[in-house]
Amino acid sequence: MKLSGNFLLASVIESLGEAMALVGKAGIDRRQYLDILISTLFDAPVYKTYGGLIADGQFEPAGFAAALGHKDIRLILAAAEGLRVPLPLASLLGDRFLTLLAHGGDKLDWSAIGRLASKDAGEMED
Repeated sequence: MKLSGNFLLASVIESLGEAMALVGKAGIDRRQYLDILISTLFDAPVYKTYGGLIADGQFEPAGFAAALGHKDIRLILAAAEGLRVPLPLASLLGDRFLTLLAHGGDKLDWSAIGRLASKDAGEMED
């Protein structure tokens, strides 16, 4: 159950990162966007906490290290394979964590995967 919870949290982080990359590329301030989200549709601690970290690019010190997030996603994928449950989003998350780790993000907070979409969109350097 813990792994499935972490899978859901990582999914929220990735989707927040992608949404912020989209609005950021359009010239909308990420923090203002987040404030609108958490005051309307997504008034939940997970969006406030991880959205704030992503919007501010604040990934140190790590509350939960990216290497641990990667381990949990690998474990959930192994469990899913054993149960023959396809988890396409978990596969994507595994790739996102691997990308982050490949770029030296081992000690960053796992929410740093939320900035990969902005890098993919050409908004920032490594």
